Amino acid sequence: MASFDVLVLGGGPAGYVCAIRCAQLGLQVAVVEREALGGTCVIWGCIPAKALLESAGLAQKLGKAAEHGITIDGVTLDFGPAMKRSRAVSQQNSKGVEFLFKKHKVTWIRGEGVLEKGKKVTVTTADGKRETHEARKAVVIATGSRVKGLPQVGLALDRQVVLSSDDVLVAEKAPATMAIVGAGAVGCEFADVFASFGTKVTLLEVAPTILPIEDADCSAELAKAFKKRKIDVRTGAKISNVKVGKAGATMTVEAGGQTETLEVEKVLVAAGRAPNVEKIGLEAVGIAKSERGFVKINAKFETNVPGYYAIGDVAGNQMLAHKGSREGHVLADLLGGQHAHLVNYGNIPSCTYCHPEVASIGLTEQACKDQQLDYKVGKFPFSANGRARTSGETDGFVKIIRGAKHGEILGAHIVGAHATEMIHELVVARENEFTVEEIDLAVHAHPTLSEAIGEAVLDSLGKMLHA
Repeated sequence: MASFDVLVLGGGPAGYVCAIRCAQLGLQVAVVEREALGGTCVIWGCIPAKALLESAGLAQKLGKAAEHGITIDGVTLDFGPAMKRSRAVSQQNSKGVEFLFKKHKVTWIRGEGVLEKGKKVTVTTADGKRETHEARKAVVIATGSRVKGLPQVGLALDRQVVLSSDDVLVAEKAPATMAIVGAGAVGCEFADVFASFGTKVTLLEVAPTILPIEDADCSAELAKAFKKRKIDVRTGAKISNVKVGKAGATMTVEAGGQTETLEVEKVLVAAGRAPNVEKIGLEAVGIAKSERGFVKINAKFETNVPGYYAIGDVAGNQMLAHKGSREGHVLADLLGGQHAHLVNYGNIPSCTYCHPEVASIGLTEQACKDQQLDYKVGKFPFSANGRARTSGETDGFVKIIRGAKHGEILGAHIVGAHATEMIHELVVARENEFTVEEIDLAVHAHPTLSEAIGEAVLDSLGKMLHA
């Protein structure tokens, strides 16, 4: 038995950040991880998907090259090389985490771990050996989440026709036709990717809008952009009579008052994730779960069993890599005796990396109405922004929702090129309780896309200049 100060079960964004930060604070740390380091985000999610979206964006730009006086003959679109590039980027990031572990002297125990009482973890290594390790201070559960199918409507994942987001990240070619079930961030991003490589995409969402957690204006703007690109968007959709064969799938789709049979070569199920809580020893240790199946924790990530903590997707709240990383950092500071600012779950940015991008922070306008808040809205279109015109990326807008009395930022929403980068000005402002008047005091360089933030602020104050 080896002994460490901290044992982390899972090497994803939450787990590896926690481990590195603990090591920086002088704690002896080990991470139990059966796959490559980096977790879903690096191996099967954020990084490879965004690499594909970069390829998709380039494909779209090449279609407009003639506007810039650049004539390109014989352009072909091939999903295979783009996918291989995305896997290479993923592996590079994973190797980067390995390097950081070596740099900070974090021990990587390769295998599958199960929690035991007494702050212990038993690991079955790749060669079948079993070994038990002990934590002097804490065991951190960071086992993440996984994709799930929709067997209740006949869409159980089979890796041949009915695919998960993991499966499409190793696909060798883009299918001729694809139905994507679920129009959250994952569904919208892959709709963008496959449409860019020539697939006829039908995007199905049971909610009244795509990106249903985003502000309604943002959802409508993205739906409009998708329809311009001939992505068939169907909201309020009901699926029935699913039949899956070797060559594809058929299903009955009710949407917009119409019923029809949809026949496609592939189906991508992008309708949620499930926490990895099975077979990790929670019951044996007595660790409680919430009604939704997540590990139950308090504000300091403590479970109901002393010495056991949980962070990342497995602990609920937003299932986002950056949320998990922040939890890992804060928990490490707590374990290392540092003063820690606890995670503000009301100020975690939401980002969708399709074209145009969508990013937000805080409350939607509907949430403000539901809470009966007194608010004002400021909005500025990128079509009136000089930098957006120069790049030819004029879709979208910046929308600021402020408190009517004090000017506090209740919510901010951006649709447009580089929205996921721009949102952080508003994340910092909101975290530090800046008012819209204080944002207005900051001079925004010209010409930049960020000028649209300044103009939206001015609009919320009733004095917009350029639209």
